[in-house]
Amino acid sequence: MRYGFVIDQDRCIGCHACTVACKEEHQVPVGVFRTWVKYVEKGEFPHTSRHFGVMRCNHCDDSPCTVICPTSALYRRSDGIVDFDNQRCIGCKACMQACPYDALYIDPNNNTAAKCNFCAHRVEKNLEPACVIVCPTQAIMAGDLDNPGSKVSRIVATEKVSVRKPQKGTQPKLYYVGIEGDVIEPSRLSREDTYFWADKRGGNNAAALTSHTDNLAGALAREVYDIPHPAPWGWKIAAYLWTKSISSGALLVAAILLSFAGQSASTLFNIVCPAIALGALAITSALLVFDLKRPDRFFYLITKPNFRSWLVIGTYFLIGYGALGSVWLLLGILGRPAPAGLQWSAAAFAIASACYSAFLFAQAKGRDLWQSPLFLWHLLVQALVAGSSIILIAGVLMGVASEILRPTSVILLLSLLLSLAMILGEVSLPHVSEDVRMATRTLIRGHLAARFWGLAMSVGLVAPILLVAFTMTATSSAIDIVAAALALAGLWWFEELWVKAGQSVPLS
Repeated sequence: MRYGFVIDQDRCIGCHACTVACKEEHQVPVGVFRTWVKYVEKGEFPHTSRHFGVMRCNHCDDSPCTVICPTSALYRRSDGIVDFDNQRCIGCKACMQACPYDALYIDPNNNTAAKCNFCAHRVEKNLEPACVIVCPTQAIMAGDLDNPGSKVSRIVATEKVSVRKPQKGTQPKLYYVGIEGDVIEPSRLSREDTYFWADKRGGNNAAALTSHTDNLAGALAREVYDIPHPAPWGWKIAAYLWTKSISSGALLVAAILLSFAGQSASTLFNIVCPAIALGALAITSALLVFDLKRPDRFFYLITKPNFRSWLVIGTYFLIGYGALGSVWLLLGILGRPAPAGLQWSAAAFAIASACYSAFLFAQAKGRDLWQSPLFLWHLLVQALVAGSSIILIAGVLMGVASEILRPTSVILLLSLLLSLAMILGEVSLPHVSEDVRMATRTLIRGHLAARFWGLAMSVGLVAPILLVAFTMTATSSAIDIVAAALALAGLWWFEELWVKAGQSVPLS
């Protein structure tokens, strides 16, 4: 048994009865929606047409939201319905990034994720979903797709049907009859700053509006009504990536330098570096917890884990890294150097802690920009940049010998050069999808371009490269500190812009 929907857009009159029935059935708060009707207009006066698209959860057979959910609050039932348990949800919003269809929202009443659940409580009583029974034109149909005798199964088998974003491989079970391609492909639509009978609320992809105006200036398909779609992740996620780079980089670079320097500068490597790593790790953990909509449930990551989610796997990496860093620091306080086995075990966990976010972001299937195969290498190089920068600053302030600082500067210079090359390649090479192209355009030509080229690239990469290269020929402690500080600032600007650009493309 696999329950699914068929929506006949040739019958839909855009009356919003399904939206109202859904809100009443589930007591959905004002401002959020489990199902909604999107309006698109095409043509020019007097030859214009209006088209409707009923949007909701697609109840995918291969649902990315159930994979990324760290506590299995989202799950696929045996009858094919993708349901949710708000008693397990921690409000991490990862599911909102994973869903290519923008079907999830945060319920403002209980701060947990919610969406269409096929009116599972009604289905269990052999009743149809509320939207089906209220539709005045019978445009919405629900049934068992595995039953050849069901109406939805016959329509899917015998008529031309469409699904949203089949390239995502989610195997959606929401089929459309007679829908305009522009309605289910948001990258084709032009957007204005207002609707035809309403003002836009904050979060309606204003970033997409400003960044895609040039792309779609000649488009005849216009979005004239939709619901708010605020970006789920903000500065806390960018800050988490930044502090995690500092934390993981501190011991990774320390382990590399110790393999060359032996036990010289023991205070720097055996006390200061692990202390910095643990301090930055504590801030990283705090950012992750307080970004949750239900921070009181953060321990569910340990007590109710979904080991398919890289949010859970990453949590264990961070715990292991913190334990190894604590042992390293304790040995340093006791005046004993960290043994080589501990150093390289900590370095391995540092790499894992730095890079697991690439796999987490890859599970965010809704955001094409974050699917880049280079993202893992970006994170590794960023850890080297952050670690060498923080060690260089600490070393200069502590008056560490130049034979320690010079290799640190070399690591910083090489990492910055590699980071610059990867970023330029990322934004310059052909893009794998239209969404990636639009997000990249936002970054390099849109409203984020001034900060990207001016701060992240020029101030955060090019300037420290030139400064570090200069100190290779003329030693200057002040310039070392400035270069390292600019490199750290550049990392922050890049993380912030990368997170924003990835969410700038509309999903529905």
